[in-house]
Amino acid sequence: MASTAFAPDATVIIDPAHDLVGIRSSSLAPIFTPKSVAVVGASERAGSVGCTVLTNLLASPFGGPVWPVNPKRPTVLGEKAYPSIAALPGIPDLVVVTTPAATVPGIIQEAVDAGVPSSIVISAGFKEVGEPGKALERQIAEIIRGKMRLIGPNCLGVMNPVGGVNANFAKSMVPAGRLAFISQSGALGTAVLDWCIREQVGLSGFVSAGSMLDVNFGELIDYYGQDKNTDSIVIYMESIGDARSFLSAARAVAMSKPILVIKAGRTAAAAKAAASHTGSLTGSDDVLDAAFQRAGVLRVNSISDLFNVAEVLAKQVRPKGPRLTILTNAGGPGVLATDALISAGGELTEISPETIETYNAFLPDAWSHNNPVDILGDAESERYAKAVEIAAKDPHTDGTLVILTPQGMTDPTSIAKDLAPYASVTGKPLIASWMGGNVVAEGAEILKHAGIPVFAYPDEAAEAFVLTWKHTSHLRDLYETPAARPGSVLDTGRDEATAIVNQVRAGKRTILTEFESKQLLSAYGIPTVRTELAQTSDEAVRKAAEIGFPVVLKLHSETITHKTDVGGVKLNLRSASDVAAAFGEIQASVTAKAGAEHFLGVTVQPFAKLDGYEIIIGSSIDPQLGPVLLFGTGGQLVEVYKDRALALPPLTATLARHQMEQTKIFTALKGVRGRKPVDLEALDALVVRFSELVVEQRWIREIDINPLLASPDGLIALDARVVLFDPETTEAELPRPAIRPYPVEYVGPWTAKTGVEMVLRPIRPEDEPLIVAFHDRLSEKTVVQRYFTALDLTARTAHERLTRICFIDYARELALVAELDDPQLGKTIGGVSRMIRQEDGLSATLAVVVADDFHGQGLGEALMRRALIAAHAEGIFRVLIHFLPQNMTMHALARKLGFALTEDGALIRGELVL
Repeated sequence: MASTAFAPDATVIIDPAHDLVGIRSSSLAPIFTPKSVAVVGASERAGSVGCTVLTNLLASPFGGPVWPVNPKRPTVLGEKAYPSIAALPGIPDLVVVTTPAATVPGIIQEAVDAGVPSSIVISAGFKEVGEPGKALERQIAEIIRGKMRLIGPNCLGVMNPVGGVNANFAKSMVPAGRLAFISQSGALGTAVLDWCIREQVGLSGFVSAGSMLDVNFGELIDYYGQDKNTDSIVIYMESIGDARSFLSAARAVAMSKPILVIKAGRTAAAAKAAASHTGSLTGSDDVLDAAFQRAGVLRVNSISDLFNVAEVLAKQVRPKGPRLTILTNAGGPGVLATDALISAGGELTEISPETIETYNAFLPDAWSHNNPVDILGDAESERYAKAVEIAAKDPHTDGTLVILTPQGMTDPTSIAKDLAPYASVTGKPLIASWMGGNVVAEGAEILKHAGIPVFAYPDEAAEAFVLTWKHTSHLRDLYETPAARPGSVLDTGRDEATAIVNQVRAGKRTILTEFESKQLLSAYGIPTVRTELAQTSDEAVRKAAEIGFPVVLKLHSETITHKTDVGGVKLNLRSASDVAAAFGEIQASVTAKAGAEHFLGVTVQPFAKLDGYEIIIGSSIDPQLGPVLLFGTGGQLVEVYKDRALALPPLTATLARHQMEQTKIFTALKGVRGRKPVDLEALDALVVRFSELVVEQRWIREIDINPLLASPDGLIALDARVVLFDPETTEAELPRPAIRPYPVEYVGPWTAKTGVEMVLRPIRPEDEPLIVAFHDRLSEKTVVQRYFTALDLTARTAHERLTRICFIDYARELALVAELDDPQLGKTIGGVSRMIRQEDGLSATLAVVVADDFHGQGLGEALMRRALIAAHAEGIFRVLIHFLPQNMTMHALARKLGFALTEDGALIRGELVL
């Protein structure tokens, strides 16, 4: 766990996304920027871990003292050695441990007792060797809890090329750059570091994560997400670890810094088939893909793609579309690039007639007159530069790839010099492929230095462009504003659904009856076939007659179909033989159910041949990521077609639509061969409600609706199956969703002093239009008091900013809005409070703003009080606020709520310990 106190060098800043003053410090800072380091197990034995780590640290230019710890030697590598951590001349920021596994708990205990804030355990012999190693890890975890941060064990260590720290068991320091690399494999990490040195690829940081006993992927993403020296993050992953931490951090960082992952185990066997269809259709690797998509993480399949795409994303603007213009001085490489582009899902730019005419005016007559634009083998630097300028101005293109082959009349260096100024002036990505060896090397370096990514081969460049576009497109889709939700957030059937589940659990059952399953769906507004329960067969026939024939009688999960109007004749069906006599045509299937003397609990439902598409919607549990949603083609052959897409709940309407778009049946749902389309907006809403059911009813282990009949006339669930966790399962053992659901526990009514009734609730992505309208009602004075500057309306309501305001991660922050239904304006927001959890996990910053037309009604106080109640419930022990000295209203409110106030530069700082 993180330290419970802020670092001494913590700084107060204003978050540009949220406009909220916060404390920005990291408990990981002593690991990456230590002022002093101790090496326990330091050695002079060449090739040993203790010798290599000490050598690397002594050669590091960070400038702080490096203290060898070795009780058997007075000196190590010419440096004075100390017998223990306690004997050191000071408290090191970082302790690197290289001794055998069995000695590590004692060493860590000594370091904690001395007040050392961080450690790296390079030693192996922990959980990778089985239960004895796991026991050692549990012992260490208990020692460091809340007192120390730890990287490893079983890792290479860390490297900070920018800060000059090389605390790892690898080779020389790599060049400084703008890319952070995190590896769960030490061997792969070593190989990549060697590659970086050979290719002169710069890194802002390197971490060998090892077993991740303490520091996990999420925390490392957070650290590099805030690191001013890092532009992009690449990860080699073997297992995701703490899934919620990873996804939470990735979602927060990916919008501003690309995160690329290469994950081992793509071909691992799918998860075991479970009781529902859904369980048999969800493989763990597919689920991980869905998780990466939801977090805005780009998964790639090779190390080269990992670094190629990271370089493009870090150095160039993101493309606005998939269309690429290819400029080349040779036809063959242009064709190769085209094949790679189209195969990867990109498009060749259809060059505009105006651009063709411009090319005609200065290119030789023999140029290709098409895309790829072959500017011929004698192209010199001026021709290249002008062609790039023209290509970038074409309104149809989204990016340019420049290919050079070293022909006799070609000067790769001169051409590179003339192209370098175009690196960032076109507003579209520019990438290059300088093909060849030593002849093109100098020119390639010039382009790289200018910020133009250079590839050895044009097909690699084209594929990198497409991956970049797909990543950009996906991020845009993730933060597309969803359609407004009908009704009030207070209108919900979750209590009714919970009662159904609890009743089943009270009976020690794990499978809901079909009647109960459909009741559960109906509680969440999912339309089902009208279903009624009869206690006797006489009652079943009577209800069937009331509903109208034809009907389906369901007895003990067996279906008996009667398609003949019985004319009101009373059927007395008390035994299997009676049923067989009445429905002779299905005698075999009925008599197969032996021992059924009485048919109590008979389900009666209308039966009709409906024209539509059969869909499956379901959810099962993934061991790492919790509940996973499935959407696809349903029916009896669902496992045969395997047309499905996965997603992590909960969903918005936009996310639901994107999940459906990944399936083949979605094309049919839009209408084909003259058939009317299905109401897709209604289907979006149904999938959203289903996702809410899954995350709110946590006792559900598996659920599927198969089939859900979708037709132009409507949507209706024909059959459903719900499986609960075993009765022996405790609530603490229930898997949690990888993404925290909407916190309904913080929804509640509130009445203003004027009698106006509002609902105070957490913000939702669908609120973006309401937030825009809210900002339009703020006076200049209110804006300055909230944001400490005159921020104009356009800046406050830009979609890029509001995605950070409305699309929040409830595990990290909580924004409460005050919503009312205005007779003239409709749904309106009167005020907003925002609380952001700090890096220590136990503190938060809070701010509030109220629309001018609601000043003086107690709304600001209500929003702050609700936020403080939520803070306490979330385990936050300290809340901080900042406001301008002239804001007397906030001054009075802060004192009323018990904040201790002090001056903090140009602001007033308030602190409340809960």
